[in-house]
Amino acid sequence: MGLTGGIGSGKSTVSAMLAERGAVVVDADQVVRDVQQPGSPVLEKMAERFGAQVIAEDGSLDRAAVAAVVFTDPDALKDLNAIVHPAVGAEMNRQVMAQRDTDRVVVMDIPLLTENPREGLQAIVVVDVDPEVQVRRLVEGRGFGEDDARARIAKQATREQRLATATHVIDNSGTLDDLVPQVDRLWSALVALPQLPADWEMPVRPPKGESSAEPPAEPATS
Repeated sequence: MGLTGGIGSGKSTVSAMLAERGAVVVDADQVVRDVQQPGSPVLEKMAERFGAQVIAEDGSLDRAAVAAVVFTDPDALKDLNAIVHPAVGAEMNRQVMAQRDTDRVVVMDIPLLTENPREGLQAIVVVDVDPEVQVRRLVEGRGFGEDDARARIAKQATREQRLATATHVIDNSGTLDDLVPQVDRLWSALVALPQLPADWEMPVRPPKGESSAEPPAEPATS
């Protein structure tokens, strides 16, 4: 199943709650970080394209330096995506296929699922909040300036676009106490989904953006 939601929606909280209930979470943002580890082919290609300044002294990726290059340069962003996303897609598919012979619920946590749909998902869960709630959370909880928060929200799919794709909706505009029973009901629905056949294969798709690393200065989006 796919799990998505806009920046500041609390998607990561829902993802963690599903993991607590037994789900295997394949996290697109974490996979991005994994494939960009020091010495990785992805990081080497990024240094070749954007220069040595995107590599920190300890050999890790300097996300702020990459963001400074790609945030206002569409061609640079396109090149970044061409380097990162094929590796991310391959690793996500590998993790999903590793669970094919089990009865585990597999959650593909993909911030940009609405923008770049995936075939073969048995369910799509959207964590929904009002955009003004997103802005408040980003400003008060994560230190964003209000203009920056609104700009990042505007770069993603609209609330209406996400909801149009959903098979299940989690309203995360309230408290954690409000969230728990919704996740419990969702979990009951997910474990009742039919088992995929033993010969099921993850559909092959063109490499597009799945993580939130559009610029990668802020890798997590929820």
